[in-house]
Amino acid sequence: MAVNQSAIGKSFPPFEYEVGKEKIAEYARAVGEDNPVYFDREQAKQAGFRDVPAPPMFAVVYSAGSVAPGILDPDVGINLAMMVHGAQEFVWGEPVCSGDVITTETSVKDISEKRGLGFYVFESVSRNQNGQEVVRGTWTNIVRGVS
Repeated sequence: MAVNQSAIGKSFPPFEYEVGKEKIAEYARAVGEDNPVYFDREQAKQAGFRDVPAPPMFAVVYSAGSVAPGILDPDVGINLAMMVHGAQEFVWGEPVCSGDVITTETSVKDISEKRGLGFYVFESVSRNQNGQEVVRGTWTNIVRGVS
């Protein structure tokens, strides 16, 4: 079955995520971070942050609620049983800190096929409560056996 490119450009509803200090600490511990700025407000402020910052890849946590609907959308047509993770690329802006409310919007950037593989590329844009872009993500999923 060939890929269906009709979903290119489709956008999904915004997803809002309120960043908590304890969630940052849990994530930091889970990925082996030991920098005190991720655990201690005073250390974070001494390092120049507004509050406890989230590690950069915490972007996956607050973006997932926006990206997942695209992956699951029948119009996009991803066969989850045949999908593998292709790549993630991020461009960071304003640091995300405890107390921020992040709104992420996702759209289908590209759908293509090459040698029996489907490439499904999504772009997410996350902004904080002040409208500042905190991260722009490109998410590539590869689906085997599309042709």
